[in-house]
Amino acid sequence: LVLADDLISRIVVQSSRQAGLSAVYSELLDFDGCEIYTTELEGLAGTTYGEALTAYEDSALIGLRFADGQTRMNPPMDTLIPEDARAIIIAEDDAAIRMTTPPQDAVDPTQIRKPKAARRGAERVLILGWNRRGSIIASELSKYVKAGSVLTVAADTPGLLDEIATLPLGSKNLKVETRIIDTSHAASIDALNPLGYDSVMVLGYSDTMEAQSADTRTLITLLHLRKLSEREGQRVSVVSEMIDIRNRELAEVTRADDFVVSNKLISLMLAQASENEYLSDIFGDLLDEEGSEIYLRPIGDYVDLGRPVSGYTLMEAARRRGETAIGYRRRRDEDGADARNMGGVVVNPSKSQALEFLPEDRLIVLAEG
Repeated sequence: LVLADDLISRIVVQSSRQAGLSAVYSELLDFDGCEIYTTELEGLAGTTYGEALTAYEDSALIGLRFADGQTRMNPPMDTLIPEDARAIIIAEDDAAIRMTTPPQDAVDPTQIRKPKAARRGAERVLILGWNRRGSIIASELSKYVKAGSVLTVAADTPGLLDEIATLPLGSKNLKVETRIIDTSHAASIDALNPLGYDSVMVLGYSDTMEAQSADTRTLITLLHLRKLSEREGQRVSVVSEMIDIRNRELAEVTRADDFVVSNKLISLMLAQASENEYLSDIFGDLLDEEGSEIYLRPIGDYVDLGRPVSGYTLMEAARRRGETAIGYRRRRDEDGADARNMGGVVVNPSKSQALEFLPEDRLIVLAEG
């Protein structure tokens, strides 16, 4: 449970910085979708990790497990694969992991764009509500933000001021402020000017309320944020924690950018851990700010838009930056991308499939920083 709390808190932090991320993690953990497998690297010993990325058309190589027990997600592209290493692969099931040879014209280099430097400044983040994961979220957030960033925690849980005063922050870049308010009260939320923040996280009062009561209060808070956004004609990124998966559909009407359903993720993590002994190491590496993490980045930064682009070309565009492409976020009402409440997220698409993308679409990659 402690590990699950830690992982969920990190997912909340990262989701607040890039909408759609929780759907990626849900897909990787849910037995109904693609899963993470570790398997032998047949015929790939002596090649580099970057070269091996093209070896699976309908699966995605994302890392290596070495004989000494070390797990490396998205290792450097020139990493030589030893005989005794195991592949870490995303696949629909283990029977679908088959090596293939890509066609000669699989990659269109004329579509690939050169990388542009992107810098993030100081941030203002608002947390509405509080539970035991809040302190982990604050600590994780402090590791990512630039100097001068501010976190405002607004809630009315017992002992909140004392807890905030002793938060174990990971850096001095983040200043934490506290506001004692009723987060189900519209006027109190309005007074905080939530639209003036870069992102808002809504946490459930799961330590002091039953699941349904906590989710009900979360829904009220989200509805207030939606009404405020519509009234002012402004948007702010909102990620919300939900406790019960049954309340997810109700929460969709609030138009939050992302939802992290904590109880469902805990159940999935426990179930997957029983099937895959390396899962804890894999997700620990993915959620550690020191290693490679999952990012959803503008797809137009990688390839030209306006014509279909293949999965092989997307993979190569990411590889040239030292990144591993694992999917995309492409929101289209007409193609049923949200049939599973995935927010348009597709993990492990076929590399031979070619699609046309829009500027708002995202490429999902494993990358450092």
